[in-house]
Amino acid sequence: MTEKFELIIFGGDGDLSYRKIYPALYYRLKEGQISDDVRILAVSRKSYDLAKFREKLRSEILFYEKGADLEIVEKLIGMITSSQIDADNQVECDATSTWFTNSTEKVRVFYLATPAAVFGSISKYLHSKNYINENSRVVLEKPLGKDLKSSEQINDEVATYFKEEQIYRIDHYLGKETVQNLMVLRFANNIFESSWNAKDIDNVQITVAESIGVGTRGAFYDQYGALLDMVQNHLLQLLCLIAMEPPVNLEADEVRDEKLKVLKALRFYTPETIEANSIRGQYTRGGTDKDPLPSYLEDIEKFSSKTETFVALKANIDNWRWGGVPFYLRTGKRMPHRYSEIIINFKKVPHNIFMDKKNVESNRLTVRLQPDEKIELLQMVKIPGPGGYRYKPYALELDYADHFEHRFPDAYERLLMDVVRGNQTLFMRRDEVKASWKWVESITKNWEVKNTSNVLYEADSWGPGKHVLEEGHDWAKSHHVKRLEEKEQGE
Repeated sequence: MTEKFELIIFGGDGDLSYRKIYPALYYRLKEGQISDDVRILAVSRKSYDLAKFREKLRSEILFYEKGADLEIVEKLIGMITSSQIDADNQVECDATSTWFTNSTEKVRVFYLATPAAVFGSISKYLHSKNYINENSRVVLEKPLGKDLKSSEQINDEVATYFKEEQIYRIDHYLGKETVQNLMVLRFANNIFESSWNAKDIDNVQITVAESIGVGTRGAFYDQYGALLDMVQNHLLQLLCLIAMEPPVNLEADEVRDEKLKVLKALRFYTPETIEANSIRGQYTRGGTDKDPLPSYLEDIEKFSSKTETFVALKANIDNWRWGGVPFYLRTGKRMPHRYSEIIINFKKVPHNIFMDKKNVESNRLTVRLQPDEKIELLQMVKIPGPGGYRYKPYALELDYADHFEHRFPDAYERLLMDVVRGNQTLFMRRDEVKASWKWVESITKNWEVKNTSNVLYEADSWGPGKHVLEEGHDWAKSHHVKRLEEKEQGE
């Protein structure tokens, strides 16, 4: 069980809080990891009747967590108080100051589940009211700005009132169970770490496909697009875990030092390389006659937009371990189905000794992050029977659901508890954020220089496939898509 703590959630009446934060607290309470005397304050900019807030909270938890234990739900609801704070206008209700007056002076977590534009004003407000103490921690949700300049401004504003060691920049992908397992897979298995380099690996692929469109996030998404919403944080953090050198230990700064080295080694794009190494797309109408899907422009209710909903990148890490190995990053909305995976493609054997000279497929390590968490190693095996060597690729598979009976905690559960414990290993340090923005800006600025337009693709398709083939960008197709195409051709 963690020590007693106080949690103050700004945006406590928002979608993120209902979908992720409150369910995470429910499960940690159910598992006995937090005690029922923890104090939680749900802050919103408008005034809420406590009874109505708790009624809505109850219905939201039961909606997102089917079959929830009603006794635990009621216990959690009883721990949460709602209050009004408008940091921009320095307004708070009387109950707020009373809540802080009754503080236990234990670990105090401020979770800013709000737009990043108000992080600074909230921090300033908390300082003006003397609500920040030595035991305070602040959690910042992504995205931190829309470019390097705005990101630095937000970080400067927060850093005026919080020390760097008090700031937790959250990326929920780093809390996923299979992402955590990357560390064990690499650094506890010599069979992999000894071949984790340019000598043995041909390419690395990271794909995050989403079946949904922009939904209710249209106004937000149109300001950011796939590159800033997914690549700048989620995909780059996955790349860092795959590519970093072994840290001395798992202390937060030891791990983050190695991730920073990877970000600094990423090759910047130039006007000469941007078109051959990137694709951006936007979904149009698709689906079927019975189940038509709207276009991106219809979803955001605009006549035009340059925002991309699909992006594929060919990236290079210029260091000794990875020199010459391409890293393919892909993400898109309105794909046929949702999945996230990392694929390590090893090089082929240097010489085929078998008489029939049939194709010997290269080994492939697949780490599936969602929806079905598993690790799969493709290897060549002999087909049983007499008459020489007949062989085929066969996958050794570790399916988490089949092999582990335990429930997989949601990423937010682990990350929230890490904040309380003061463990920053899975949170981005400021210099990491800065380095990632510098690399991303080499893409956005050169898209502008070359006036790179979006390639249109139908909703419920795998992206701008025809363009991919015409322009020689075959690398933009994931293994998942190629396997599906091969299956369809075989049928």
